[in-house]
Formats: sequence, structure tokens, C-alpha cells
Amino acid sequence: MSDDAIPPFPSVGRVFAESRLVGPGDTAADGRARLDTLADWLQAVAFADVIDAGVQDLVLWVVRRTTLRIDRFPRLGERVEVETSCSALGARWAERRTRMPGVEAVALWVAIDPQTLRPAKIDAMRAIYGESAGDRRVRAGLVHPAPPTDATATPWTFRRADLDVAEHVNNAAYWQALADEPDLPEPLRVEVEHRVPSTLQPARLVSHEVRRWIVHEDGTVAASFRMGT
Repeated sequence: MSDDAIPPFPSVGRVFAESRLVGPGDTAADGRARLDTLADWLQAVAFADVIDAGVQDLVLWVVRRTTLRIDRFPRLGERVEVETSCSALGARWAERRTRMPGVEAVALWVAIDPQTLRPAKIDAMRAIYGESAGDRRVRAGLVHPAPPTDATATPWTFRRADLDVAEHVNNAAYWQALADEPDLPEPLRVEVEHRVPSTLQPARLVSHEVRRWIVHEDGTVAASFRMGT
């Protein structure tokens, strides 16, 4: 997914949609929706789709990788329709396409058994999402490199408000690491990979050229970003 084009939005099968108003708490100083706002919308509409389909108790979904292609950022006061559809199914993972005006996204999610907390088979999902997924296959492995030795690093701190119900940092909160990037261009392409969960432990934001990493104090990479156009 890193170097490939975002796949087409499914033309058949289940599509779920919700409307979002870009409010004052969703934007940066320039009036554009923040990247963490867009990431939060992606997971919110995905969760709403799972609830609407009645399969929220079968598995827990953990995001592994998300790619955003932004031709233009939604702006303050704009109401946008957010549409989502399953674009691929594997044995224990699924790919989800989401779109809104000016923004295309694709995310890889890993299914976790709620009882064992181990990767779960998702055969039951095929009856709901199989038509839109078709026979598309995706890779579930990680593709981002580790930080180079000459990268720069600054302290990074997550807040208690960033934790979810599992007491791990919510995936949308990682995108706050890009909040201080100067003059994000339009168009923009950004990809994040989530490697291990974070809590409130000390961390560093590591930077090198177009890549960023959130690294725990012990050197473990929690998440990594690649920016481009």
C-alpha cells in the first residue's frame, strides 16, 4: 500500500455513510480540518458501519495501516458525507475504503478475538462484506523502515484523554504528531503504520526527511508516518 495507488472505491456491495460537520474543534488555525480529525472520522464511520451490520460483538478491530490522499482539506463550516465500504477480506484482516469530498482513504484492519485477544478468523464477515470485497487480496505485513541513526528526536507525550476503552492510545491520536508540520500542502498523501500499542509511557518523535516515527523510551517503534504528494 505504501507505494501503490489507493484502490478504487467498491462499485458493488455494502456502502455505509454518515454526515459530518466540520466544527471549531475539528480545525487548525487556518480553518482546515486537522489530520487527527480526519483519522477520527475514519474510525467513527467504520465503527458505525459495524454496529449497523450487527457484527460489533464478533471481533475487535485494530488498525494496522492507513493511507490518506487529500486533494483538499474539508474546511470549517463544511458538511461532508463520509462513505465507507469493505474493499478486501483476508483470513484475519480486512481492508476498508473511505471517501469524502476531497479526501480518499484506505485502511488495513486486523481482527482480534474478544475472548483470547489473538488474531481471529472473520469467515462470518463474508456474507456482509464479501460482495464489495470481491477477490481483492492485500498484504498484512509492515512495510515502513526503522528510523535511521542520523534522525532527529524530540520528546513526545500522550495525554490521558488520548486513551481508549482498552487504555491504549487511540489510533487517531497518533496523527497529532503531524500537527506542527509547517504548511501541509494540497494535494497531500500521508500513510501511518501502527506497530505496537502505546500507553502513557515516555516517547520520542523522530524525524528524517518525509518520515516520522513515534518511538517508546526502550527504542520500540509504536507508529511511523510517511508524507508526500
